[in-house]
Amino acid sequence: MTTLRGTLPPGSPDYVYVPVHVPPGTAGLHVSYTYDRPPVPAGTPGNALDIGLFDERGTEPGGPGFRGWSGGARTEFFVRADEATPGYLPGPLRPGTWHIVLGPYTVAPQGLSYELTVTLTPGAPGETPRPVHPPARAVGRGRDWYRGDCHLHSWHSDGRRTPARIAELARRAGLDFVNSSDHNTTASHAHWADAAGDDLLVLLGEEVTTRNGHVLAVGTDPGTFIDWRYRARDGHWGRFAREIRRAGGLAVPAHPYADGIGCGWRHGLAEADAVEVWNGPWTPDDEVALAAWDALLSDGGRTSWLPAMGSSDAHRAPDTVGLPQTVVLAEDLTRAAVLEGLRAGRSYVAESRHVRLALTATAADGRRAGIGERLTAADDSGVTVRLEASGVPRCSVRLVTDQGVVATAGPLPVSGRGTLEWHTTPARTAYVRAELRHETALGPVPGVMAAFTNPVFLGGA
Repeated sequence: MTTLRGTLPPGSPDYVYVPVHVPPGTAGLHVSYTYDRPPVPAGTPGNALDIGLFDERGTEPGGPGFRGWSGGARTEFFVRADEATPGYLPGPLRPGTWHIVLGPYTVAPQGLSYELTVTLTPGAPGETPRPVHPPARAVGRGRDWYRGDCHLHSWHSDGRRTPARIAELARRAGLDFVNSSDHNTTASHAHWADAAGDDLLVLLGEEVTTRNGHVLAVGTDPGTFIDWRYRARDGHWGRFAREIRRAGGLAVPAHPYADGIGCGWRHGLAEADAVEVWNGPWTPDDEVALAAWDALLSDGGRTSWLPAMGSSDAHRAPDTVGLPQTVVLAEDLTRAAVLEGLRAGRSYVAESRHVRLALTATAADGRRAGIGERLTAADDSGVTVRLEASGVPRCSVRLVTDQGVVATAGPLPVSGRGTLEWHTTPARTAYVRAELRHETALGPVPGVMAAFTNPVFLGGA
């Protein structure tokens, strides 16, 4: 057993690497740690210290040495060939210099003093199990609308639920697919196979928590690790976004206007495939995210546009899996088809399984386009926009275009069903999307969101 102590002053590097020599014949490594929490003035962040592990292959960003990360969720962890603490990867303990990575998330004015206790267990290595991953296909309904939650945390990071429990809650919420998105680790990927099934597609991914914002890697190849150790000023984000896409996934900035330290997205949207506009229960930062996203649509998608998504970011009770959920039109319930539907923006975001929406734009000659699609028509061609909604009792309805809110209705009856039609031309309207909100007693203040759609674009590309 070895005890290592140190003090990190305010202004320390984002990550500090403590070397540990692992000799030949080591069967297990156990690490525990503590750090001080001195009192600080009101409004001043106190000490918070994250922790993880890299093996003898090194700590280079994006390199092969990653062996696990628990952030601040655990005070100890172990790694063996045959097993590891959730959040860490089992595998051989090859001899060489390993590194414990410390992440001083916040440091008090007095500094942060830590103590690491490292225990190496000698012995013959066990056998590393071959990972079994969930299938890339579930039993679907052909081309249909499928419901999913792409931002979920298990006990492999700072969540408190097992993959099996998350899957149970997903089924109760009427979801067809989920995405594993534990912070900065792929350790859960090998633990989802038993939770998946014919009725639930499990996508594998990660929430990459950089110091300048978080991004979801959605639906990557099993075992794909995306590094998180950089800031916007380092210029590394584009490289790792491309790694997500090379692994078959989508890069989706999460809660871009969250106000937690390091949570707001600062890397720009040039490399994003979609953006999480609605995160968990509707709050003011979601309202800001919606307005900022809407402003990106003003050119009518003629250059490029980012589809909006919504996810629960559920960690533990009472967080609700599937609040909200993204409902995507996909050719079938497969990884490839769901990701393609999300990438194309053929989706809407709803608060529950009960909400169903259809938004279409129909030209005078009968041509029609739906959510995420474009209706190509002459500038002066008459277009009928029609919204059909159910599962949204007492909600108000708004149609939004590049000029703002252009049509309203409601509140809908207690049956939750209603329609709204509006007439326009492509010359007047670059796009149209729908919002449904719960009633508010505050006059013109918009109510809490019940659902919103990605846009239908009008006119030539």
